[in-house]
Amino acid sequence: MIIADETTFRAVVESAPKPVLVYFWVTWCGPCRVLGPLLERMEADSGAFTIVKVNADDSPALAAEFGVLAVPTMKLLAGGEVVRTIVGAKPRAALEAELAPALTA
Repeated sequence: MIIADETTFRAVVESAPKPVLVYFWVTWCGPCRVLGPLLERMEADSGAFTIVKVNADDSPALAAEFGVLAVPTMKLLAGGEVVRTIVGAKPRAALEAELAPALTA
């Protein structure tokens, strides 16, 4: 998992060799604290995507650019374009089911 902010985000995403799951979170969000380690395990297990973690409180312009209205929010980018949006914490199986079509396309 790569931590990015408004100054590093573009370089990190553009240099990623595979799809990027942008994970918008905040420190005070309970579901975010549960989801973070789960996403890290998914990233390590699948190898199909890279996670870029963005604190929405610290990077409000980036959160606004991606239309983040609630946390946690995940945006899967492929080729620099958003191909899937997931809002809210979900169990691993549900996350994998939502991401699979976009990762295998």
